[in-house]
Amino acid sequence: MNPAEKRVLEAIDFDAMYDFIEEIIATPSFGGEESKAQLIMAAKLEELGLTVDQWEIDFTELRKHPDFSMSYEREEGLGVVGITGLDNGKSIILCGHIDTVAPGDIENWDTIPLKATLKDGKLYGRGTTDMKAALIGALYALKAVKDTVKLKGKVIFESVIGEEDGGCGALATCLRGYKADAGIVMEPSETKVAPEVAGAMSFKIIVPGKPVHACVKDEGISAIEKFIVVYNGLMELEKERNKRFTDPLYNRYESPYAISIGTVHGGEWPGTVAESVVFEGRIGVAVGEKEESARRELEEKIDEIADGDPWLSEHRPKVEWVGYSFASSMVSVDHPIVQAIGKAYRDVTGKEPMHEGMTYASDVRHLIKVAETPTTVFGPGDVRVAHGANEYVPIDELETVVKTLALTIMRFVGYEE
Repeated sequence: MNPAEKRVLEAIDFDAMYDFIEEIIATPSFGGEESKAQLIMAAKLEELGLTVDQWEIDFTELRKHPDFSMSYEREEGLGVVGITGLDNGKSIILCGHIDTVAPGDIENWDTIPLKATLKDGKLYGRGTTDMKAALIGALYALKAVKDTVKLKGKVIFESVIGEEDGGCGALATCLRGYKADAGIVMEPSETKVAPEVAGAMSFKIIVPGKPVHACVKDEGISAIEKFIVVYNGLMELEKERNKRFTDPLYNRYESPYAISIGTVHGGEWPGTVAESVVFEGRIGVAVGEKEESARRELEEKIDEIADGDPWLSEHRPKVEWVGYSFASSMVSVDHPIVQAIGKAYRDVTGKEPMHEGMTYASDVRHLIKVAETPTTVFGPGDVRVAHGANEYVPIDELETVVKTLALTIMRFVGYEE
């Protein structure tokens, strides 16, 4: 690193960063209610000297786009973007979502979910890993660069809503016209650079039965038992798909494109054979696979299961595609943004960067497809602790990512001392 780069790293205000993380963690932003957090973010961007674009998202218009996906019925939502630098040079987008999943049962937490708690080198709280801490970390990396050197190009900082339920905020931001030479989404990647990200789609399946009094259950058909038949068939499909779609960036995963059942509701009364079961889940979309192909494959498997069962062949399960739909995304490992992050990481840590595909879905696909911005994932934390109780991000990973992002911004966009 040259002296200017060292000065930028020394200028990172980690104390202020953690103070702002604490404020944002304490601000609920789940269930489609993100505007309060977005207003706080917009105010902070203005305070730090960025040019701020804040707008009301028109969901009626947004719904017309073929890539629109949203599970919560929002009455309103805010887009927030901060911009710094010059228009006549190279440009980069730093994008992250401010929404989280709900905390769940707080009795399962060892800390207070909406309070940032530092313990044993880890920062606990809802959104610490997914992904408020990384979003704010990227902002303070940008602040250090902005305050220390003069950028030759432009940096676009995007705080988006609705990622957890489909990515409406990132789509709205892309359609507003924001694009760049490259982008980084700071989702949890354990500080690995992730040029490939899987897709995912949610579904609902209704399995019919024949209700009778439980005392003569043999004269009825239990939808719960038929659900088991359908479930087992879907697990066969999961194995078939993950055996067929191979990719060296996913070598550590047995099922990178998982079929997972998230909710099951069946039956009406303990003394009645269940009349129906309704279950919901998600199917992973392989990198490079079209969503339509994955939908068709699941529907064909349900038909195959039904054809092999006397009851289901006459009373067929119904498949509905509801909720979110994420396409997969990818850029080349050799792309300049992937290489720039890797070199910066090497200079910060002294370690070689690792490249790995992410099994979760993300907003990356909107930046690539809609904004025509080659984008990769790079962030702190492990997705395995996201969405559950006691979510945390390791402090050393967070600070490594902040330093790496600062160097990446400088080198990719260019600067003058």
